[in-house]
Amino acid sequence: MGEGGGRGRAPAPRQGMLSWGERPELASPLDFSFCCISSIEELLRVQPRAGPLPPQPTHALRLNNNSLEALGGLPPTLEQLLVTPAQLRWLDLSFNCLTAIDPVLTTFRALRSLQLHGNSISSLAEVDKLGVLPQLRRLTLHGNPMEEQRGYRSYVLSLLPHLTSLDFSGVTKQDREDAANARLQHGKKK
Repeated sequence: MGEGGGRGRAPAPRQGMLSWGERPELASPLDFSFCCISSIEELLRVQPRAGPLPPQPTHALRLNNNSLEALGGLPPTLEQLLVTPAQLRWLDLSFNCLTAIDPVLTTFRALRSLQLHGNSISSLAEVDKLGVLPQLRRLTLHGNPMEEQRGYRSYVLSLLPHLTSLDFSGVTKQDREDAANARLQHGKKK
């Protein structure tokens, strides 16, 4: 290979280009997965699994595979963990003990991907709260009791028509048609 073309070596930044640390969307997630956390406040006492110590210039946070039952205190805690918490775009809360979609999630208007699978959320009406997230494109809810309710996928997509992926599956044209029909049915019941 030619000079500078070796594998595993990142190219030197060109003049005017931002480095990884200056581009939060490219930074690794702040990872608190599998840390036996039962409250958000514990994040300030636990070392992340990987990456530099907070505050990190990332837009992604992993809180999966813990014992979280509630998300109280999330905004002030993220103020200490992330450089720009209002720009949080990717949040993994899968495999916790959540029984509801906490309204605090609706304060993160830049969220594009939210993973809530493997929790204990039973009411489909909880999904209504996410309708205020204009950037949300990817959502996971499978493995929650709500998934067993008839019309689950159509209901979620009728409330969140901007999703491109639900439960790690792309949204199809047929999904959109079913969701439109569900919206019509939902409107008639009111």
